[in-house]
Amino acid sequence: MTVTSAAPGRRVRTRHRSPEPGTGPEPAVLTVVAAGPAASVQDLGRPGLAHLGVPASGPADRRSFRLANRLAGNPEDTPALEVTLGGLAITISTTRHVAVTGAPAPLTVDGVPVEGAPRLRLRAGSVLAVGRPWAGCRTYLAVSGGIEAERVLGSASRDSLTGLGPDPVRAGAKYGLGPVRPVPAVPLELAFSVVPCGGPATVRFRWGPRHELFDAADRHRLTTTPWRVSAECDRVGARLTGPPLAIGSVDLPSEGTVRGAIQVPPSGEPIVFLADHPVTGGYPVIGVVTDADIDLVGQTLPGDELRLAPVH
Repeated sequence: MTVTSAAPGRRVRTRHRSPEPGTGPEPAVLTVVAAGPAASVQDLGRPGLAHLGVPASGPADRRSFRLANRLAGNPEDTPALEVTLGGLAITISTTRHVAVTGAPAPLTVDGVPVEGAPRLRLRAGSVLAVGRPWAGCRTYLAVSGGIEAERVLGSASRDSLTGLGPDPVRAGAKYGLGPVRPVPAVPLELAFSVVPCGGPATVRFRWGPRHELFDAADRHRLTTTPWRVSAECDRVGARLTGPPLAIGSVDLPSEGTVRGAIQVPPSGEPIVFLADHPVTGGYPVIGVVTDADIDLVGQTLPGDELRLAPVH
């Protein structure tokens, strides 16, 4: 502000001067210190574009993702980080609330363990590290204000199948943060996600659309076999191992697929499609996992046991 001098009794006129370039507040930035084996930016994806050959993508565990944003005071579709098998470390340039949900994992701030806190206030310059989960595989980290990342076809989700969206999260990457939002009070019982933890997990599904191609013995085997998740498990799908279904080779035209589809290739080992599944497929789909249970499959690790339970 500039003050114009004047004689006693004269009116004084003031004039506001614009700030010099570079003197305004610095933008809020999240910096990745360590990325771990697999981390990506996700929002709720690109629904409604399958007819263009574009997968929906989005978080593998949508419930945990939404919860992380709710705890951070963000709209549910705000971009956040999906961290597979831990190993992520971040720092932020301004103090913010950070929410961590999904697969429960050890957390440290500047090397000091953080106990039982799905939401914490991370001070500027401190380093938050996410360890390997002791149950499940995918942890979600949301920052108040949200992460600003490249959007492709209206979404900031990274699609591992097509490569759409932001690059995979790497050490040294920097992401802008949106304006701080009020952080709501959330009942503690809502702050934890359901992930596989010991024993077989029951996954519900509905028959169809090609279950009539399988005989009664195959359908019985599908629902009574304790299936194990194989090492071929990623954001595209989870292959299940067990006594193979006897479908053999079936000549079908390609048709649309959805998240949760249980596709049976000639090997007879079912594959459950997850977030980055292809939009079409030529193998028969014997059933589709319910929307309520597909997030659980998205948290499974190789060796985890599943039982498929039909619902009507």
